[in-house]
Amino acid sequence: MLTRRQWNQRAAFAAAGLIDGVQAAQTAEAMILPRGYKLAWEDNFNRDGRPDPKNWGFEHGFVRNHEAQWYQEQNAYCRDGFLFIEARRQQVRNPHYRAGSPHWQTRRPLAHYTSASLTTAGRHSWKYGVFTMRGKIDTRAGMWPAWWMLGNHKPWPACGEIDIMEYYAGHVNANVGWQSPNGSCRWRSIFTPLQKFHNPDWSRQFHLWAMHWEPEFIRLYLDGHLLNHVDLRQTTEARYDNFNPFHQKAYMILNLAIGGTQGGNPDHTPFPGLFEVDYVRVFQRGG
Repeated sequence: MLTRRQWNQRAAFAAAGLIDGVQAAQTAEAMILPRGYKLAWEDNFNRDGRPDPKNWGFEHGFVRNHEAQWYQEQNAYCRDGFLFIEARRQQVRNPHYRAGSPHWQTRRPLAHYTSASLTTAGRHSWKYGVFTMRGKIDTRAGMWPAWWMLGNHKPWPACGEIDIMEYYAGHVNANVGWQSPNGSCRWRSIFTPLQKFHNPDWSRQFHLWAMHWEPEFIRLYLDGHLLNHVDLRQTTEARYDNFNPFHQKAYMILNLAIGGTQGGNPDHTPFPGLFEVDYVRVFQRGG
């Protein structure tokens, strides 16, 4: 959990205008929303303690990408109307450890970092709409925050993946991926270096990430600016009789990973790391 000093620093940032960007987020949201769309689902995290179990479940342990963190529920909590996903330098025993195992999840006796990954899988999923998330991400070395979606059916990558927000190694990413004819993941990705924002306070500010998803296209936005556009006529999968993974329902994931294949080296980064979320919203035609 954050120390009293860290909470005081956060209050100071808010007083300086580095957190209070609600009006800007509302403006960006209104720019993206088509006429006739209404709020269908939201979580404003207006509770203290664990996130609402009606909305969110958790991933556990070592999950993907050879990441360094052990996912556990204790690292996600709500306070003062925000969700905090907290990365900690913390040693945890791996109960699945097997000496000599060929698998990375079971050959590590210990995890040296912990974090949390929340998912709406089995609770909520959606097909088409406008999706928005107002959040503040940790951009220091080793941090790999993401807000993304996976299709309900078929194994990855045939299920389809949409990374509405992803950050690692100095750039913000907007990605859409699906299965190629050879079985690998075909990506349509846009990487935006932090330097391009020309804002030394960018990482201390809240921003609005959004997706507009229709049967014909997916568009990914940051603070109202279009980052990526994918024509869904081009995302069919030959291995599954031209199945289109972006014409099915998908669920959300909010997580803060550490290290792994893309996150970088966290060894010299002071902890805790934080991914802070003000709200997540889904708008659909007719509400």
